[in-house]
Amino acid sequence: MTTEDEDYRKTIEDLIPGIPESSTVSPPFHCDHGHGIKLGENVFINYNGTMLDGGIITIGSNTQVGPNCQFLTPNHPTDYVERRKPIERCSPINIGEDCWLGGGVTVCPGVTIGDRCIIGAGSVVVKDIPSDSIAVGNPCRVIRKL
Repeated sequence: MTTEDEDYRKTIEDLIPGIPESSTVSPPFHCDHGHGIKLGENVFINYNGTMLDGGIITIGSNTQVGPNCQFLTPNHPTDYVERRKPIERCSPINIGEDCWLGGGVTVCPGVTIGDRCIIGAGSVVVKDIPSDSIAVGNPCRVIRKL
């Protein structure tokens, strides 16, 4: 399926309830549930997006997400005995408005990326990034304010 297919829009609207008409999610796209994904107006998510949305994933208006990006809300216990149990906790992810996430970015559980940020390709975002920042790396860190 592509964004040009006749059934694309209905399929993506069934998968992500409330997706604005102005937003695009390019297939293939992978998610746990779909109902935990909240997209603003004019959001563009490129190919091979993965959203594990046990926790809410919010992406603000006018944000662009490169190919192969992952948004991962699940957390597992750090204690190995507890990890043997079927316990999973999820922490929400919040991406601000007017952001640009390069290809292959991974956003970890509980992270907030502020408005107007640029996250460099391949970055692994493990901590919050303040608004108006350019951040890169693994772990991702602010290298410049906009």
